Amino acid sequence: MAQRRIASGELIDEATLTLEELARACSVEVEWVVERIESGLLADGSPYVTSWRFTSRDLTRARRLCQLERDFEAAPELAALAADLIEENQRLKERLRVAGLSDD
Repeated sequence: MAQRRIASGELIDEATLTLEELARACSVEVEWVVERIESGLLADGSPYVTSWRFTSRDLTRARRLCQLERDFEAAPELAALAADLIEENQRLKERLRVAGLSDD
């Protein structure tokens, strides 16, 4: 059941993924995830691989990074910068919506 939900893009906020599950959900190798974590582009950069647990936010960011790198042949750092801007844009839109200043 959990695997089906991960594959379809759903992850309950309280649920977490292991390193292997995150890699599988993004269709990348574990090394890809580790490299982005160690570079500070994903998750918190914790050096303790065995304790890494990933949230739905981490899954969304990892998938976004992977897509940007693949679709635009972007370097990991550039993909992370673009992901940061997308995430900031989403936060600002949500603040506008909550304040009642959005057309959405």
